[in-house]
Amino acid sequence: MTSRVLGMAAAVLLLGVVACAPEDQSSGTPAPTGADACGKDKLAVKTAGTLSVGTDKPAYEPWFSKDDPANGQGYESAVTYAVAAKLGFAKDAVKWQTVQFNAAFAPGPKKFDLDVNQVSISDARRKAVDFSSGYYDVRQTVITTAGSKIANAKTVAELAEAKLGAQVGTTSYTVAKDQIKPKQQVAAYDTNDLAVQALKNKQLDGIVVDLPTAFYMTAAQLDNGKIVGQLPASGAAEQFGFVLEKDSKLTGCVSQAVDALKADGTLAKLQQQYLTEEGAPELS
Repeated sequence: MTSRVLGMAAAVLLLGVVACAPEDQSSGTPAPTGADACGKDKLAVKTAGTLSVGTDKPAYEPWFSKDDPANGQGYESAVTYAVAAKLGFAKDAVKWQTVQFNAAFAPGPKKFDLDVNQVSISDARRKAVDFSSGYYDVRQTVITTAGSKIANAKTVAELAEAKLGAQVGTTSYTVAKDQIKPKQQVAAYDTNDLAVQALKNKQLDGIVVDLPTAFYMTAAQLDNGKIVGQLPASGAAEQFGFVLEKDSKLTGCVSQAVDALKADGTLAKLQQQYLTEEGAPELS
Protein backbone atom coordinates (compact mmCIF):
# COMPACT_ATOMS: atom_id res chain seq x y z
CA MET A 1 0.00 0.00 0.00
CA THR A 2 1.39 3.39 -1.08
CA SER A 3 3.11 5.43 1.67
CA ARG A 4 1.91 3.18 4.47
CA VAL A 5 2.41 4.78 7.88
CA LEU A 6 3.08 2.33 10.70
CA GLY A 7 1.03 2.69 13.82
CA MET A 8 -0.80 5.78 12.59
CA ALA A 9 -4.25 4.49 13.36
CA ALA A 10 -3.58 3.91 17.05
CA ALA A 11 -2.66 7.54 17.60
CA VAL A 12 -6.00 9.11 16.70
CA LEU A 13 -9.12 9.56 18.82
CA LEU A 14 -12.76 9.00 17.99
CA LEU A 15 -15.09 11.79 19.09
CA GLY A 16 -18.75 11.12 19.62
CA VAL A 17 -19.25 8.02 17.46
CA VAL A 18 -20.78 5.97 20.24
CA ALA A 19 -22.59 8.77 22.05
CA CYS A 20 -24.39 9.75 18.86
CA ALA A 21 -24.56 6.32 17.24
CA PRO A 22 -27.86 5.67 15.45
CA GLU A 23 -29.92 2.58 16.11
CA ASP A 24 -28.57 -0.60 14.55
CA GLN A 25 -29.95 -2.03 11.38
CA SER A 26 -31.22 -5.54 12.08
CA SER A 27 -29.17 -8.42 10.77
CA GLY A 28 -32.44 -9.94 9.63
CA THR A 29 -31.69 -13.19 11.49
CA PRO A 30 -33.43 -14.30 14.71
CA ALA A 31 -31.23 -14.41 17.81
CA PRO A 32 -30.09 -17.91 18.76
CA THR A 33 -31.96 -19.57 21.63
CA GLY A 34 -30.69 -21.86 24.37
CA ALA A 35 -27.84 -21.41 26.81
CA ASP A 36 -25.25 -23.10 24.58
CA ALA A 37 -26.74 -22.43 21.13
CA CYS A 38 -23.57 -20.54 20.22
CA GLY A 39 -21.12 -22.86 21.93
CA LYS A 40 -18.00 -23.47 19.85
CA ASP A 41 -18.84 -27.16 19.34
CA LYS A 42 -22.31 -26.21 18.02
CA LEU A 43 -21.15 -23.72 15.38
CA ALA A 44 -21.50 -24.75 11.75
CA VAL A 45 -18.06 -23.59 10.60
CA LYS A 46 -16.47 -24.67 7.33
CA THR A 47 -13.58 -26.43 9.09
CA ALA A 48 -13.98 -27.87 12.57
CA GLY A 49 -12.08 -25.91 15.18
CA THR A 50 -11.32 -23.04 12.80
CA LEU A 51 -12.99 -19.72 12.08
CA SER A 52 -12.33 -18.86 8.42
CA VAL A 53 -12.36 -15.11 7.76
CA GLY A 54 -12.15 -13.37 4.39
CA THR A 55 -10.94 -9.89 3.50
CA ASP A 56 -9.51 -8.14 0.46
CA LYS A 57 -5.84 -7.47 -0.33
CA PRO A 58 -4.40 -4.96 0.21
CA ALA A 59 -6.01 -4.66 3.65
CA TYR A 60 -6.21 -0.92 4.22
CA GLU A 61 -5.42 1.25 7.23
CA PRO A 62 -7.03 2.07 9.64
CA TRP A 63 -9.16 -1.07 9.31
CA PHE A 64 -6.03 -3.25 9.27
CA SER A 65 -2.36 -2.55 9.88
CA LYS A 66 0.72 -3.29 7.73
CA ASP A 67 -1.50 -5.13 5.20
CA ASP A 68 -1.64 -8.04 7.67
CA PRO A 69 -5.15 -8.94 8.94
CA ALA A 70 -3.71 -11.63 11.21
CA ASN A 71 -1.77 -9.24 13.46
CA GLY A 72 -4.87 -8.10 15.36
CA GLN A 73 -4.14 -4.43 14.68
CA GLY A 74 -6.54 -2.03 12.97
CA TYR A 75 -10.23 -1.73 13.77
CA GLU A 76 -11.66 -4.57 11.69
CA SER A 77 -8.90 -7.00 12.59
CA ALA A 78 -9.32 -6.23 16.29
CA VAL A 79 -13.13 -6.55 16.13
CA THR A 80 -12.83 -9.85 14.27
CA TYR A 81 -10.61 -11.33 16.97
CA ALA A 82 -12.96 -10.01 19.65
CA VAL A 83 -15.92 -11.70 17.91
CA ALA A 84 -13.87 -14.89 17.53
CA ALA A 85 -13.14 -14.88 21.26
CA LYS A 86 -16.84 -14.47 22.05
CA LEU A 87 -17.48 -17.55 19.88
CA GLY A 88 -14.78 -19.55 21.66
CA PHE A 89 -11.97 -19.35 19.10
CA ALA A 90 -8.42 -18.57 20.18
CA LYS A 91 -6.40 -16.21 17.99
CA ASP A 92 -4.48 -19.04 16.34
CA ALA A 93 -7.77 -20.69 15.33
CA VAL A 94 -8.70 -17.70 13.15
CA LYS A 95 -7.55 -18.34 9.58
CA TRP A 96 -7.56 -15.51 7.04
CA GLN A 97 -8.13 -15.82 3.31
CA THR A 98 -8.11 -13.28 0.47
CA VAL A 99 -11.57 -12.45 -0.89
CA GLN A 100 -12.08 -9.63 -3.39
CA PHE A 101 -14.50 -6.95 -2.22
CA ASN A 102 -17.26 -7.61 -4.76
CA ALA A 103 -16.92 -11.39 -4.44
CA ALA A 104 -17.67 -11.22 -0.71
CA PHE A 105 -21.34 -10.36 -1.25
CA ALA A 106 -21.89 -11.93 -4.68
CA PRO A 107 -24.48 -14.74 -4.84
CA GLY A 108 -23.36 -18.31 -4.28
CA PRO A 109 -21.55 -20.54 -1.76
CA LYS A 110 -18.67 -19.07 0.26
CA LYS A 111 -15.37 -20.59 1.33
CA PHE A 112 -15.29 -18.33 4.39
CA ASP A 113 -17.34 -18.43 7.58
CA LEU A 114 -17.49 -14.65 7.64
CA ASP A 115 -15.97 -11.75 5.70
CA VAL A 116 -14.94 -8.34 7.03
CA ASN A 117 -14.08 -5.59 4.56
CA GLN A 118 -16.05 -2.38 5.15
CA VAL A 119 -19.12 -3.89 3.51
CA SER A 120 -22.22 -1.77 4.05
CA ILE A 121 -25.40 -3.56 5.06
CA SER A 122 -28.15 -3.14 2.47
CA ASP A 123 -31.39 -4.83 1.54
CA ALA A 124 -30.11 -5.39 -2.00
CA ARG A 125 -27.04 -7.25 -0.74
CA ARG A 126 -29.14 -9.24 1.74
CA LYS A 127 -30.75 -10.97 -1.24
CA ALA A 128 -27.45 -12.77 -1.83
CA VAL A 129 -25.78 -12.94 1.62
CA ASP A 130 -26.44 -12.61 5.34
CA PHE A 131 -25.15 -9.76 7.50
CA SER A 132 -24.37 -9.61 11.18
CA SER A 133 -25.44 -6.71 13.34
CA GLY A 134 -23.56 -3.56 12.37
CA TYR A 135 -20.18 -3.09 14.02
CA TYR A 136 -19.54 0.47 12.75
CA ASP A 137 -21.76 3.44 11.82
CA VAL A 138 -20.48 5.00 8.61
CA ARG A 139 -20.23 8.55 7.25
CA GLN A 140 -19.18 9.20 3.66
CA THR A 141 -16.59 11.90 3.04
CA VAL A 142 -15.03 13.81 0.15
CA ILE A 143 -11.26 14.27 0.08
CA THR A 144 -8.96 16.25 -2.19
CA THR A 145 -5.60 18.02 -2.11
CA ALA A 146 -4.89 21.57 -1.01
CA GLY A 147 -5.37 24.06 -3.81
CA SER A 148 -7.79 21.93 -5.85
CA LYS A 149 -11.01 23.40 -7.26
CA ILE A 150 -13.07 21.83 -4.46
CA ALA A 151 -10.62 22.32 -1.58
CA ASN A 152 -12.72 25.09 -0.03
CA ALA A 153 -16.18 23.74 -0.85
CA LYS A 154 -18.74 24.13 1.94
CA THR A 155 -21.80 22.63 0.27
CA VAL A 156 -22.67 19.56 -1.78
CA ALA A 157 -23.80 21.86 -4.60
CA GLU A 158 -20.24 23.16 -4.95
CA LEU A 159 -19.11 19.64 -5.90
CA ALA A 160 -21.34 19.43 -8.97
CA GLU A 161 -18.63 20.60 -11.37
CA ALA A 162 -15.96 18.29 -9.92
CA LYS A 163 -14.53 15.14 -11.42
CA LEU A 164 -14.97 12.59 -8.61
CA GLY A 165 -13.89 8.99 -8.19
CA ALA A 166 -14.59 6.07 -5.84
CA GLN A 167 -13.98 2.35 -5.53
CA VAL A 168 -16.33 0.32 -7.72
CA GLY A 169 -19.13 -1.57 -6.00
CA THR A 170 -18.96 0.50 -2.81
CA THR A 171 -21.50 2.69 -1.06
CA SER A 172 -19.01 5.52 -1.62
CA TYR A 173 -19.45 5.14 -5.38
CA THR A 174 -23.24 5.07 -5.10
CA VAL A 175 -23.28 8.13 -2.84
CA ALA A 176 -20.96 10.03 -5.20
CA LYS A 177 -23.26 9.29 -8.11
CA ASP A 178 -26.69 9.62 -6.49
CA GLN A 179 -26.23 12.13 -3.67
CA ILE A 180 -23.63 14.52 -5.09
CA LYS A 181 -24.90 14.05 -8.67
CA PRO A 182 -21.85 15.58 -10.40
CA LYS A 183 -22.21 16.67 -13.99
CA GLN A 184 -19.28 14.46 -15.01
CA GLN A 185 -19.56 10.70 -14.65
CA VAL A 186 -18.06 9.39 -11.42
CA ALA A 187 -14.87 7.44 -12.17
CA ALA A 188 -14.87 3.87 -10.84
CA TYR A 189 -11.63 2.26 -9.62
CA ASP A 190 -10.91 -1.33 -8.63
CA THR A 191 -9.09 -0.18 -5.49
CA ASN A 192 -8.78 2.98 -3.43
CA ASP A 193 -5.04 3.01 -4.20
CA LEU A 194 -5.84 3.52 -7.89
CA ALA A 195 -8.21 6.37 -7.05
CA VAL A 196 -5.49 8.00 -4.93
CA GLN A 197 -3.04 7.73 -7.82
CA ALA A 198 -5.58 9.33 -10.16
CA LEU A 199 -5.99 12.22 -7.71
CA LYS A 200 -2.21 12.63 -7.52
CA ASN A 201 -2.09 12.67 -11.33
CA LYS A 202 -4.79 15.38 -11.36
CA GLN A 203 -7.17 13.10 -13.24
CA LEU A 204 -9.63 13.65 -10.39
CA ASP A 205 -10.65 16.61 -8.28
CA GLY A 206 -11.70 14.45 -5.35
CA ILE A 207 -12.45 10.98 -3.99
CA VAL A 208 -15.45 9.78 -1.98
CA VAL A 209 -14.60 7.33 0.83
CA ASP A 210 -15.74 6.47 4.35
CA LEU A 211 -14.47 8.83 7.04
CA PRO A 212 -11.73 6.72 8.70
CA THR A 213 -10.29 5.85 5.29
CA ALA A 214 -10.40 9.56 4.42
CA PHE A 215 -8.22 10.33 7.43
CA TYR A 216 -5.71 7.69 6.42
CA MET A 217 -5.56 8.78 2.78
CA THR A 218 -5.12 12.48 3.54
CA ALA A 219 -2.49 11.86 6.22
CA ALA A 220 -0.51 8.97 4.76
CA GLN A 221 -1.08 8.65 1.03
CA LEU A 222 -1.43 12.21 -0.24
CA ASP A 223 0.88 15.20 -0.11
CA ASN A 224 -1.22 18.12 1.13
CA GLY A 225 -4.26 15.89 1.41
CA LYS A 226 -7.41 17.55 2.70
CA ILE A 227 -10.82 16.41 3.89
CA VAL A 228 -13.39 18.60 2.13
CA GLY A 229 -16.15 17.42 4.43
CA GLN A 230 -18.65 14.78 5.47
CA LEU A 231 -21.68 14.33 3.27
CA PRO A 232 -25.10 14.78 4.89
CA ALA A 233 -26.61 11.58 6.25
CA SER A 234 -29.58 10.44 4.19
CA GLY A 235 -32.16 7.79 4.99
CA ALA A 236 -31.37 4.91 7.33
CA ALA A 237 -28.01 4.85 9.06
CA GLU A 238 -25.30 3.16 7.00
CA GLN A 239 -23.43 0.43 8.87
CA PHE A 240 -20.65 -2.03 8.18
CA GLY A 241 -21.46 -5.65 9.02
CA PHE A 242 -19.81 -9.05 8.78
CA VAL A 243 -20.82 -10.90 5.60
CA LEU A 244 -21.91 -14.54 5.84
CA GLU A 245 -23.24 -17.07 3.37
CA LYS A 246 -26.96 -16.71 2.68
CA ASP A 247 -28.99 -18.45 5.42
CA SER A 248 -25.81 -19.28 7.34
CA LYS A 249 -26.42 -20.98 10.69
CA LEU A 250 -23.64 -18.76 12.07
CA THR A 251 -25.36 -15.44 11.44
CA GLY A 252 -27.33 -15.24 14.66
CA CYS A 253 -24.33 -16.18 16.79
CA VAL A 254 -22.04 -13.66 15.08
CA SER A 255 -24.68 -10.95 15.57
CA GLN A 256 -25.00 -11.94 19.21
CA ALA A 257 -21.23 -11.57 19.62
CA VAL A 258 -21.22 -8.14 17.94
CA ASP A 259 -24.12 -6.98 20.13
CA ALA A 260 -22.27 -8.15 23.25
CA LEU A 261 -19.14 -6.25 22.23
CA LYS A 262 -21.22 -3.12 21.77
CA ALA A 263 -22.94 -3.58 25.13
CA ASP A 264 -19.73 -4.13 27.10
CA GLY A 265 -17.95 -1.15 25.55
CA THR A 266 -15.41 -3.09 23.48
CA LEU A 267 -16.47 -1.54 20.17
CA ALA A 268 -16.28 1.93 21.68
CA LYS A 269 -12.80 1.24 23.03
CA LEU A 270 -11.54 -0.07 19.69
CA GLN A 271 -13.05 2.89 17.84
CA GLN A 272 -11.24 5.24 20.22
CA GLN A 273 -8.02 3.38 19.52
CA TYR A 274 -8.16 3.15 15.74
CA LEU A 275 -10.67 5.59 14.23
CA THR A 276 -11.34 9.31 14.27
CA GLU A 277 -13.92 11.95 13.34
CA GLU A 278 -11.98 14.97 14.50
CA GLY A 279 -11.32 17.65 11.89
CA ALA A 280 -13.95 16.69 9.30
CA PRO A 281 -16.44 19.51 8.65
CA GLU A 282 -20.04 18.90 7.65
CA LEU A 283 -21.07 19.74 4.08
CA SER A 284 -24.49 21.34 3.80
